[in-house]
Order: sequence, then structure tokens, then C-alpha cells
Amino acid sequence: MYSFMNDYNEGAHPKVLKKLEETNLLQLDGYGEDVYCRDAAQLIKGAAGSKNAAVHFIPGGTQTNLIAVSAFLRPHEAVISAQTGHVEVHETGAIEATGHKIITVDTPDGKLDAKLVQPTLDFHSNEHMVKPRMVYISNTTEVGTHYTKTELEELSSFCRSKGLLLYLDGARLGSALTVDGCTLSIKDIAQLTDAFYIGGTKTGALLGEALVIMNDALKSDFRFMIKQRGGMLAKGRVLGLQFLALFEDGLYFELAAHANETADILRKGIAKLGFKFASDSVSNQLFPIFPAELCDKLRKRFDFMQGPPGKRNGDRKDGDIVGDA
Repeated sequence: MYSFMNDYNEGAHPKVLKKLEETNLLQLDGYGEDVYCRDAAQLIKGAAGSKNAAVHFIPGGTQTNLIAVSAFLRPHEAVISAQTGHVEVHETGAIEATGHKIITVDTPDGKLDAKLVQPTLDFHSNEHMVKPRMVYISNTTEVGTHYTKTELEELSSFCRSKGLLLYLDGARLGSALTVDGCTLSIKDIAQLTDAFYIGGTKTGALLGEALVIMNDALKSDFRFMIKQRGGMLAKGRVLGLQFLALFEDGLYFELAAHANETADILRKGIAKLGFKFASDSVSNQLFPIFPAELCDKLRKRFDFMQGPPGKRNGDRKDGDIVGDA
């Protein structure tokens, strides 16, 4: 049985496990203040091209998003997200539980731009409504598309002109940065966003995300917020060690590129058989449109996620596979 359920259904890359094993009996400071977390943070700062970036290691993506939103926004401020955004669809109301509203925008490809965001700003015009303050994007998006450098530059410029924070969910950032023809880099993202995170869970780590805060106004007391929201591991070394393994020799990008390449084999093969896709994904996320009877046959040999029909694409039929995991 082969599984295509998600990109985190195995444990961790052997190099990650080896580093954890080699350092297992060393006695280190806790709560992310050990030498390995510091070294991993330095590598990420180098990739971001900024000595002043604040790097925090947090166990999971939902925790990272809710801690960031609750720390960055005042009580009356809201998040703008694509209707497919992870904070809207797959986080069980975690953002709303922090007291912040998510304002969703319909988008055909999972991406936001100035034209899509502006109507939300126009509508929320006074103190009787929440105030849009943060634009939340994912790269890659929940439907497998990715932002080009030009698109991110334009969105960043717009956000800054409107006084909006730009926050990038990088659960699959490695996949986005290793797409064929991509000219976007971590350094570019650091320059164009107020904060972003680098996903480890879906790119070779057992668990963990690296939140990178670029905007100085957002850095103060952030460790207090991590602790209060339950995201601070006593054995924080576990997170730092994994990112050290992923970034010290380029393993992070090697694994992401491999995932994209193997997905492309499937993409081309499925297309050759005449099947269409629910989105124009260029990443390791594939959303083929299969009839229900074919899905039943495939389940005898493969595990995969199957979404409800008729939700995202007018061409879809019963048995279509959709969604983000």
C-alpha cells in the first residue's frame, strides 16, 4: 500500500534523526536557548540576509499562525485571507479563538493581490467594523500554486502603502522555492514581508516551524506570547537540531526539490491519461479529478485524500480529490 495522504506521513529524514541521536545525552539549556537553536537561527538569518531577523522555533503550523496573529494584532484588528487559506479552512477556528476575525476573499488560484484585497479595505471603513490589518498568504498555496517574485513584490508594495502587515505561511515554502523557474528566495521573502515561517514538518523534520520576524515593531515580548500560547517546548533543542540538519548543507531545498520532481512524474502521467486537475498546481500537491469508481479501485492499492464533490471547480464530479492537508 502506497500513501499519498499528505507530505508528513513518515517520520523524519535520516540526517535529522542522526543529529538528534548524536546529541541525545548532551545536557543543554531548555526553552530554545541552547546552542543548537542559536546555530540554526544563525543559518536562517544568513538565508534571510539579515542579522536583525528574530527567529523562533515553534512545534507546528497552526500554533505558529495563531501565536503570530495574536501577538501582531490589536483586539479590533482582522486578518485578510484567501477563502482557501489554511487559517480559514484547516485550523479549527484557532485564529477566531484568539479574538481576531478572518475576512475571506474569493480567489481562483489561492493567491491574493492588490485588486482582490482593496474591496475589503473599502468596505471596512469605520470603527463599527473590524479593521483589516494583516494580509495572510501561503506559499505554496493550499491549492498548490505559488507566488512569483513579481507578484510578491507587488503585494508587498501595496500592503506597505496601505499600512497592512504581510504575513506568509511557509508550511510548504521549500516546495515554492524549488519550483522550476522560481526566482524567489528566502532573502526576497524576508525583505518583502513583515514575518514569515519556514515549514519543517512537511520538509523532512519530525515537527517544527521556524518563524522569522522582520518588522522590528513586532518583535517585542514575542517569547512571552509563545509561552502563553503553549508553543514553547522545554526541550526546544529538538526543534533547533532539526533545522540545523536541514539548513547546514542545503538538505531542506534538496528534499523540497525531490518532492516537486516526483509529483511532476505523477502529474504528467495523470495528464497523459486524459484526466484534468482541480487547480494548476506546480508543487508537490496534486488535485486530479477522478470519477468515483476509479477512486474505489485506487483505494485497493493507494491511500489518498478525497474531497467532497462540487466545492471548488465547476468541472468537478463525484469522487474528485481536493483539499489541503
